[in-house]
Amino acid sequence: MFAEERLNEILDLLSKDGKVLVKDLSIRFNVTEGMIRKDLQKLEKDGAIKRTYGGAILKRNIAESTSISNRLIKNLESKRIIAEKAFDLIEENDTIFLDVSSINFVLAELIASSTKKFTVITNMVEITSVFNDSSNVNIICIGGTYNKSLGGIIGSEAIESIRRYRVNKAFMGSCGINLSDRTISNFDLEEGNTKKAIMSSARTVYILIENEKFNIDGTYKFADLDDIDYIITEEKPSSKIYEAIKKFNINVI
Repeated sequence: MFAEERLNEILDLLSKDGKVLVKDLSIRFNVTEGMIRKDLQKLEKDGAIKRTYGGAILKRNIAESTSISNRLIKNLESKRIIAEKAFDLIEENDTIFLDVSSINFVLAELIASSTKKFTVITNMVEITSVFNDSSNVNIICIGGTYNKSLGGIIGSEAIESIRRYRVNKAFMGSCGINLSDRTISNFDLEEGNTKKAIMSSARTVYILIENEKFNIDGTYKFADLDDIDYIITEEKPSSKIYEAIKKFNINVI
């Protein structure tokens, strides 16, 4: 095995297990512990891991809280791919929830340009304007407190409003998924509680994220992996991440 292949496999192991030990890696790859330490030094220098006594842990990034306008222009190609996959899952006469998510905004644009007839419920203000000329889509906007930087309606009033509805499918955004502690996170406590209410109202829950978010954590854990049914991302994750997700009986699209 080439050194580069060994480094990639070490990263895959860290993505799955959250930590590795030098002695275990030495046995696994049939190389000296000194060689493994050099591998870990390189990965740490590259900013991918943090070395610990006798091993290493994956260096996870903390999500930065940015305005919705900034999020809407980032990773557009990946978001369009994810949105197209989600759109293909929507059936005639479905009632769906689109929560505050830049990917959901792209999904809303796809829905607005289609001829499918169904109901969209949302707490994202920007999404409602997308449907100004769409006579085939019934729009319900959740009431409550508007968070300007988030671009969404969140909090106790929004939660009470959400609880009045039942939806076939909820399409949810997230700052990141941590496979080690099984959590799904976001930026804000009130937004997280609002997301919980949306998930409780849905028959099927989809998390829409880019692959990079498997290595990012938000500041608030709003759900457990057991709470969701599908993860939709732009391309199939690494084999280790994919297998770890499947263990939770979550479908990956």
